[in-house]
Parts: sequence; structure tokens; C-alpha cells
Amino acid sequence: MHFDFSVPSQSSVTTLSVSTSRTPYPSRAVRIVALVVCALTTAPALPAVGGVRAVDVEQSKMTVHVSKHGMFGFLGDDHDIEAPISSGSYDGDSHTVDIAVDAAKLRVLDPKLSPQKRNDVQNNMVGPEVLDVARYPTIRFTSKQAVVAGASRFKIEGELTLHGQTHPITLQLAKIDEKQFSGSATIRQTAFGITPIRAAGGTISVEDAVNVDFEIVLIP
Repeated sequence: MHFDFSVPSQSSVTTLSVSTSRTPYPSRAVRIVALVVCALTTAPALPAVGGVRAVDVEQSKMTVHVSKHGMFGFLGDDHDIEAPISSGSYDGDSHTVDIAVDAAKLRVLDPKLSPQKRNDVQNNMVGPEVLDVARYPTIRFTSKQAVVAGASRFKIEGELTLHGQTHPITLQLAKIDEKQFSGSATIRQTAFGITPIRAAGGTISVEDAVNVDFEIVLIP
């Protein structure tokens, strides 16, 4: 509906127009969408699943298993060694890892051994005949690429620096959840210039291959 109010004057006519048509309000659906968009743009961003995240060195752990063999291997001892992680990171986009261990902090567990014998094994391990931690204080793994090996499983190929030498090795990595991983690797001592310890004229010795198990926890 439209009304015209005309007021005549001597020189001209001034016209005042008033419209009663109403500007339509946005529909209820439009208003809801606008509110949702506003909420999403003002809410704090959620942390990304990918990206580089630091390893929680307090919650993560690594264990080295050394087995005996030889004619009289049953007279020897298997050894479990704690290898605390000193630093590390995980790239969620490329599924690659970087792990460092302070060689001097490796600790022989072996609860079945007497304290004296356990101490002898410890000193032998960190001494010049094996790890030689005075000369080679850091053990480091740096991955080069990751290959998907199944649901939440990856094969991580990279380089291990141990006893002053760097050689390629492969880790098997399993993703437990967004911040936890478990894995394993097999390392041959002779590949890194370490001669497996022998005793009793070689009838008792430790295996060249040692197995490493680890559990990695990431900082949120």
C-alpha cells in the first residue's frame, strides 16, 4: 500500500512518500546458520592431529634385550637393559620419528643377578669394550621415511648412530592412539663395530642381534 501526500506551493510541489511495505526478516533457518558460523569462527581451535610433537621422556620407555648363546649358553645370563630416552619428536604428517638416548644412562636390570654381578655387567656394557660411552655419549635414531604396513602400523626406515657409526635400520611402529605408540627393532652389534662379549673360551657369549622394544608417549 502506498500513500502520496502533496503540499502545493507557489513555485513547486513537495511530495512526501510513505511506504508501508515491510523488509522481510531472515528465516529461522538462516538465523541458525549464522549463529553456528559465528560460534565456529570465535571458538578456540582444536589441536591438529598432524604436525611435530615432542616425546614425553618421563612417560616413554625403551628396553634392550640381549640373549646368550653358545655350547654352554645355559650357564650364562640373558640381559634386560633400560635405555631412557633423553629427547625425541614425532611428525604426525609424515609418521617419522627422531629419538636420542644418553648412552651413559643405560642401566642393566637383571633382577636375578646378584648386585655384584649386575654391577660387573653394567661396567662392562658402558666400558670401552662395548658402548664406550666416554667416546660415544649419544645414541640416536633419525627416520627417513615411513611405509604403511597395515591399519595403524608403519615400517619406519632410518639411520641409527651407535658406537660412533651410523647405519640404516628399520623400526616396526604401531599407533595405539593419538599420543601413544609402541614398536620394536633388531640391531646387530657387529654392524656398529661392537664385538659381542664372549666367556669361557667362546663357549658362552651373547647374541650378535639384540632386540629393542619401546613405548612412545607424546606430549599433548
